[in-house]
Amino acid sequence: MRVLSVAAVALLAAISAAAQVPGISQDQQPSSSFRIGRLKYSGGGDWYNDPSAEVNLLQYVRQNTNIPVEPRYEYVDIASDNIFLYPMLFLTGHGNVNFSPSEARRLRAYLESGGFLYIDDDYGLDSAIRREMKKVFPDQEFIELPFSHPIYHCHFHFPYGPPKIHEHDGKPPQGFGLFIGDRLCVLYTYESNPSDGWADPDVHHDPPEKREAALKFGTNIVVYALGQRNALP
Repeated sequence: MRVLSVAAVALLAAISAAAQVPGISQDQQPSSSFRIGRLKYSGGGDWYNDPSAEVNLLQYVRQNTNIPVEPRYEYVDIASDNIFLYPMLFLTGHGNVNFSPSEARRLRAYLESGGFLYIDDDYGLDSAIRREMKKVFPDQEFIELPFSHPIYHCHFHFPYGPPKIHEHDGKPPQGFGLFIGDRLCVLYTYESNPSDGWADPDVHHDPPEKREAALKFGTNIVVYALGQRNALP
């Protein structure tokens, strides 16, 4: 099945027709194809791990939707204005994360502009990411998303929330969110680790059914992120 929402079509058309972004070089101007920006942060965590993850996910999205994508690994520094070129940012790692005050303000501005951030705890990230996201939204705590939330059903169906791809501490997988109004702008998966299932098969040696579930879940994130971004006035 190849499905693309009206919202996603409109968003991609808008990106394609966008004027040049001031202060950004020609080769970094907005693309008409969907891209994911791997978020580079300070603090010592391995933000760069598994560079095949986004490539494989976007190839899967291409095969299972009609969303035009650029299946490649691209990273973007959180301190750079280039974060505004990506409808979706992806943050992962195993250790510490640290946002400076200016980086926290920039990330909030990105999210308030319609951007979407997906955070996947690759193990050991939880305490740091909860602390740092409080810098971005001081008045919010992560809220666990109900299984009925549209992100679990917008393309493929996940009746029990995020799939369990890797075992960490024997806890059930959970999906948490941060919101601007009623718009989910940050998705955080804990004890689930879908992004490891996106990586090349010989990296984590996940069985095919686990990788398939991870890729389907990632596709839902992309479809949802596109639709939510375009829904803003």
